Amino acid sequence: MLHGRSDEISVIDRLLADCRTGRSGCLLITGEPGMGKTALLEYAASAADGLRVVRGTAIESEAHLPFAGLHLLLRPALDRAGTLPEPQARALRGAFGLAPAEPGDRMLVGLAVLSLLAEFADGGPVLCLVDDAQWLDRASAEALLFAARRLDAEGTALIITARTGFDAPGLAHLPLTGLDAPAAAGLLAEHAATLSPADRYRILAEAQGNPLALLELPVALAAGRPVAGQALPMTDTVRAAFLDRVRRLPEPSRHLLLVAAAEDTGDRDVVLRAAAAFGCRPTDLVPAETAGLLRMDNRTVRFRHPLVRSAVYQAAPVSLRLVVHTALAEALHRPEDADRRAWHRAVVATGPDEQVAAGLEGTARRATERSGYAAAAAAYERAAELTEPGTDRARRLVLAAEAIAEEGDIDRMVELARRAAASTDDPSLTVRAMRVRAAAAFHHGMLRTARGLLTEAAEPTRTGDPALAAHLMLDAVHAAWYLGKDEIADTADRLDALPLPPDDPLTHVARLLTRVVRSAIGQGDRDPETLARRVAAAERTGFGGPHDTILVGATSLQAAGRDTEAHRVAGELLAQCRDRGWIGRTPPVLACVARASTFLGRHTDAWDEATEALHIAQELGHRQWTAEISGVLAHLAAVAGDERRCHAFADDALAAPEPGAVPPGMSWAHWALALLDLGHARWESARTRLAALHTGPVSHQLPGLRSIPDLVEAAVRLGRPADAHEPLARLTAWAHDAAQPWIDAHVQRCRALLAPDADAAELYRAALRLHPDDRPFERARTALLHGEWLRRTRRRSEARTQLRDAFETFRRLGATPWAERARAELDATGETAPGPGAAGGALSVLTAQERKIIRLAARGLSNRDIAAQLFLSPRTVGYHLYKAFPKLGVTARTELAALALTDAAP
Repeated sequence: MLHGRSDEISVIDRLLADCRTGRSGCLLITGEPGMGKTALLEYAASAADGLRVVRGTAIESEAHLPFAGLHLLLRPALDRAGTLPEPQARALRGAFGLAPAEPGDRMLVGLAVLSLLAEFADGGPVLCLVDDAQWLDRASAEALLFAARRLDAEGTALIITARTGFDAPGLAHLPLTGLDAPAAAGLLAEHAATLSPADRYRILAEAQGNPLALLELPVALAAGRPVAGQALPMTDTVRAAFLDRVRRLPEPSRHLLLVAAAEDTGDRDVVLRAAAAFGCRPTDLVPAETAGLLRMDNRTVRFRHPLVRSAVYQAAPVSLRLVVHTALAEALHRPEDADRRAWHRAVVATGPDEQVAAGLEGTARRATERSGYAAAAAAYERAAELTEPGTDRARRLVLAAEAIAEEGDIDRMVELARRAAASTDDPSLTVRAMRVRAAAAFHHGMLRTARGLLTEAAEPTRTGDPALAAHLMLDAVHAAWYLGKDEIADTADRLDALPLPPDDPLTHVARLLTRVVRSAIGQGDRDPETLARRVAAAERTGFGGPHDTILVGATSLQAAGRDTEAHRVAGELLAQCRDRGWIGRTPPVLACVARASTFLGRHTDAWDEATEALHIAQELGHRQWTAEISGVLAHLAAVAGDERRCHAFADDALAAPEPGAVPPGMSWAHWALALLDLGHARWESARTRLAALHTGPVSHQLPGLRSIPDLVEAAVRLGRPADAHEPLARLTAWAHDAAQPWIDAHVQRCRALLAPDADAAELYRAALRLHPDDRPFERARTALLHGEWLRRTRRRSEARTQLRDAFETFRRLGATPWAERARAELDATGETAPGPGAAGGALSVLTAQERKIIRLAARGLSNRDIAAQLFLSPRTVGYHLYKAFPKLGVTARTELAALALTDAAP
């Protein structure tokens, strides 16, 4: 009986009931030691009728071994690994040491875990139980939580317990506190009925509702040990109760307990081999098991509670612990035990020891190959501590800093990089340390510091390794982009001055980037033929080949106004990320694709892409991309007229990473709020916001030039045409530079707004002729303005044609305020427009998740392929198809191709 936990039990019962019906769910139970977390797991296991149970317990000493905790949990399901998509199967086998590891995205293992759980649940619902998750190695925790947040329709229930403070965003959270007075009294009465009233009172007061203390303190009291005073923390009190039992064991049993506490993987053979050095035999485990301190089977030795293990280990003299770790290192003789052997030797080492340090470096290298970057950093750092001062120590510290940079632990990145730089004068190591510090500064929003470090690091490499210098300077340009025009110009000059080979693909990307950023700040060559040549050269060489330079190329295309090409390049890069499971690299690529979709008027696509990018960026802690993507979502919400979402996303976009820093999403947020005002005819507010954007520090960014037509419209509406002349001149210059018809269309529209009536008609017609068909939103806006002008000049028949086209397009796109403006104008011409209704298009009836899945299914992708693309499980894909088909009125995938999968409101 679990006293005082009826509410918690009901939560678990609901989770298990949902699991039996095929729905998945996750629950995180947290609390201080002894609060009953493990007892609730035992209840879940006992109540799991009809469910298959897999379970694992994290072990503190294995926190530096990547994927150790995950391997313990998933061993029963590993025979299904062969059914996973090949990239996932390779990542999982490599992570678990079952095949050669391949460097890759650390989140790909999480996707493999999701797919493996789904495959395992195909044979019936599954209950996964994970105890003591605070001791999970970082790689296991990330992979498990990545999968947990995506469980949906697999028939898998996951319950995780951890001490208070364990962070698992996105999971239902059940915090445990002490039992209330009646429940505590009931538990004590059940297990210690013979206590005197005075002792009962003392124990209830000391335990403060902690169930483990209520069970253990009576044992200590009965053995004649006084209960500790309330000044002692509860965990120390309970630990003392456990130690009292340990001290009453025979010496060989105590030695065996210490060996098990130091080894603590639960491998019985290893424990017995190491304990043999102390003269211990297998029968010496029996007294510890009889005392309730251990649980054993033919393969494992497990402590009853983590506090038993920590009590045994911490109470032993340091000298005895070192002897035990030496014995364990000798007992771990198999090749696959190399990592554990290295760490036991590292514990024993008290000073520089190159042999031990080299062993740890090998452990770190293997961890890196399996994307266990936190484990790799710990091993490199300990190896550096065991290395004599000099180049090798600095190199190992740099490797530790680079490994922890992959985890995004910014404070440790800075600390390790500074220690490395301070311990060497080797130029190459100094540059690598500075690059890590620059990455940390960038993530922190300290963009000026990041740019300074990058430009400083590039200087000594400009002649010896110009390619490395170029990569550093590409990053520096990225940082400068958020700072201001002077910083952009200076950084672009430095990048252009590098002695790069003329035919190197990286050279073409660098030259294209410097060309477009100079143009954005109104400097440099404005010859359209030069730009066209640089774009062609970069395209011909595949935009530099590596992932980062391709993304730079796609973003440069957007700055040059070539949105269709940018969408293609970024889309191909996104497909590569999905195919290879590069989840960590996905947010900036998705952001680039979403921007292109937004510019092209594919608002539903853009909403889905930006939402996915935001979720992944938040999950990975990418604050820079979280802010910028929030700005794109604010813009899309503005188009739809959604005031609440627009302001909420704009607030997130305007949140600077640090005080005084320019928010990464500032330009998008200002444009979004102005567009929202414009759609609702709030001309003065729109003009004020746009004027601030165009005179502020981010006017050179993408929204700066692209929002000029909005500023011109607001100024004209307010009778202030003079405010539009300078912005229109900038737009005209960009149109000449970019040589793109869609920009020319905007110029003609702005001129029409400013022209006398005698000239306006032809300018509007010219704008409509120039608008490409793949930009329906902007074409409809021009048609709306033309229709409004025609109605004002009493040409109602012609006005109806333009207004009808604009209304239908806005309605189909879900651009509600713009549709309402067009409807009002149609009404004024005497034609009644259809009433408000859902946006057109088959996809408008679906959820965002269903839209993404249906689009991929219509292309002929299987559930498994779709799952790999969207980082879901195949069973979840099947569930959403099952829900979407009736909404679309289809019964089979083959019917999807006949549907008009047009854009609709997000």
